[in-house]
Amino acid sequence: MRINFDRKLLVGMVHVRALPGTPRNALRVRDICHIAVEEARLLRQAGFDAVLVENMHDVPYLCRRVGPEITAAMTAVLCAVREAVDCPLGVQILAGANREALAAALAAEAQFIRVEGFVFAHVADEGWIESDAGELLRMRKALGAEHVAIFADVKKKHSSHAVTADVTLGETAHAAEFFGADALVVTGRSTGEVTAVEDLQEVRRSTHLPVIVGSGTNPQTLASQWSCADGFIVGSWLKQGGKWDQELDRERIERFMSEVRKLRG
Repeated sequence: MRINFDRKLLVGMVHVRALPGTPRNALRVRDICHIAVEEARLLRQAGFDAVLVENMHDVPYLCRRVGPEITAAMTAVLCAVREAVDCPLGVQILAGANREALAAALAAEAQFIRVEGFVFAHVADEGWIESDAGELLRMRKALGAEHVAIFADVKKKHSSHAVTADVTLGETAHAAEFFGADALVVTGRSTGEVTAVEDLQEVRRSTHLPVIVGSGTNPQTLASQWSCADGFIVGSWLKQGGKWDQELDRERIERFMSEVRKLRG
């Protein structure tokens, strides 16, 4: 199943309920899968081109490594969603558990993973995160998983980049392309914060890769971002009250997709 950027890829977020072993877990894996499937179906039926599954409710996150129970549970969720929707499927495992995400994607026949800490180091709220492009792409090659695309965050949200303050956003984007990313994700400073058009333009000038808006997209910002982005990952605004940890809001989804239809003509 091909990822198509020809008409601006719209990726809907499924924030998976807290998984076994995490502080907020209250559900069995089968129930977590059921909720994820229902959300993915709703997003797909509304017109989203792809679905991204993420363990957002697993706060507080571990840094770079998660236990086998998380990888197994996320694989189960992905397999359930894969059977339910006929569109490209992606996965992100927080925080920075990129190799675990790749393993889950391969097992569930997903098309892409979203990764953080791909190039350059930074300080996240989970701690120090070093770059892992070398290890990740060697693992992808060893597993025969080159068909799984890498959507790499550059100067990602919820992080301090003081240690690379002398490296511009554009230079970071260029480095990610040089190191083998397949698409780049640009965000605001936190979940739900609008991604600056100026940042999108800088990344666009610095790379030939698809540029994806990774936070804060809503009907009011969509038009200004449309010309300088190839895709949009949308999560928080589609939820009740615009909060990521609430239920999907059908009325908000329709308002968003109505604006998309206008822009697509």
